[in-house]
Amino acid sequence: MARIRLVAGFLTVGLWTLLSRVFGFVRDVLMASYLGAGPVTDAFFVAFSLPNMFRRFFAEGAFNFAFVPLFAKKHEAGEDAEGFARDAFWGMAAILLVFSTLAVIAMPFLVWGMAAGFAQDERFDMAVVYGRVAFPYIFFISLVALLSGMLNAVGRFTAAAAAPVLLNVVFVAAMILADRADWPMGLTLSYAVPVAGVAQLVMLWVAVRRAGFAMRFRRPRLTPELKRLAIIAAPAVLAGGVVQINLIVGRQVASFTENAVSWLSYADRLYQLPLGVVGIAVGVVLLPELSRRLRAGEEGAGQHSFNRGLEFSLFLTLPSAVALVVIAAPIVSVLYGRGAWTESDTQATSLALAIYALGLPAFVLHKVLQPLYYARHDTKRPFQYALVSMVVNAVIAVGLMPVLGFVAAALATTLAGWMMVLQLWLGSRGMGRAAQLDDQMKSRLWRITLSALVMGAALYGLNVLLAEFLVQSGKRYLALLAIIAGGSVAYFAFGQWIGAFSVAELRASVSRSRRSDPPEAG
Repeated sequence: MARIRLVAGFLTVGLWTLLSRVFGFVRDVLMASYLGAGPVTDAFFVAFSLPNMFRRFFAEGAFNFAFVPLFAKKHEAGEDAEGFARDAFWGMAAILLVFSTLAVIAMPFLVWGMAAGFAQDERFDMAVVYGRVAFPYIFFISLVALLSGMLNAVGRFTAAAAAPVLLNVVFVAAMILADRADWPMGLTLSYAVPVAGVAQLVMLWVAVRRAGFAMRFRRPRLTPELKRLAIIAAPAVLAGGVVQINLIVGRQVASFTENAVSWLSYADRLYQLPLGVVGIAVGVVLLPELSRRLRAGEEGAGQHSFNRGLEFSLFLTLPSAVALVVIAAPIVSVLYGRGAWTESDTQATSLALAIYALGLPAFVLHKVLQPLYYARHDTKRPFQYALVSMVVNAVIAVGLMPVLGFVAAALATTLAGWMMVLQLWLGSRGMGRAAQLDDQMKSRLWRITLSALVMGAALYGLNVLLAEFLVQSGKRYLALLAIIAGGSVAYFAFGQWIGAFSVAELRASVSRSRRSDPPEAG
């Protein structure tokens, strides 16, 4: 039952994240059709990446890994968890208000820091305008991250997982309106960003109040508990900053090639589907679960949670990575190939996608391994590991740019991701039983890997067989769907046959995930 409850939590978050990614695909398909991979798209992607970069730097780094364990501990102990959360919320709001104002003023410098290659053409001025409109999103989404952490810590995953759907719904609606009203598409998308942030904050605020937390206004003040939070969070914030530096290096490399920022961004969106569904689900559920187990001294239960998180991640991630490598071109061509999109866009984006896909397991394993550290309030070592990965990323991206062009950015991201996994794994070896592989994980690891490879062979064969239908406008979607469905059948059938996973366990977990949250959770 414990296994089913844990996987049910993964599925609750994962299914909502999947829905968000589906709307994200609709958004990207519309954007590719309306704008293609041109200067407006490049400018918007850079502008939108700015608030997202700082969101990950501050909100996700600090609060997902530092705030959640502290809040969960207070909540379970019957201490003033809400008072702690209120101090953190309103203090963070004050800091974000000042930071957002300064960033809007300094937007030309921020754009240059993200994409210096824009400086000599029209993309720079557009990115500055779009950035000033979109940047206030960080204020709303960072507060959303804190409220999400509160809900996740008390086992209410639905509302926090559903909130990202709103962002993509607003984007899709904005593009349809812009097309019908003949509004400038890039500027309309930029205004949609803060509008979506407001919608997400309202949704989470209501969910938190329904969970029993009033969160009334409190004058910002630096309490001893917030000082402790800052001490624990600082290395996590810095580690998040290192990750963002890696992204900046990639953007800088891409900005010197026309349309490359768009190619990398479209490829990023595709591999973010499995990364988001699996990585976010595991990270959100596993951290509070491990924190509770380790705090109670339950090493065996902690080992179980870690291994089931690892098993669930590999069960979905390995076949996803294989599929994105083997059929990268058909996926890109079918999903994006219309309107302003060109064949050269398909080729460049497919190459970037295949390279990113090779790092997909690493990016998800980050989410599984990091909670081992953060549940113990150890944020220093992940920061140190991130520094090493940053150096690897910069050396590869900058060093290979003259030879590989924009592709060097994707390759650097993938190799730096695997370097981070290696360090996290080696560092966890001294953590005792909770960080060790159990017999079930050892037994299923090679079986899942083999099943994914068999699926890859099936995908390759189906791609060759249905190649002529993939270029026919009336049949291309069905052909791609047939390829994916055939590969999925091969994976599940072979995996069930050799014992890579249990369909009965998955069915029980899905059934439980449908009733995992009470009605007021979302």
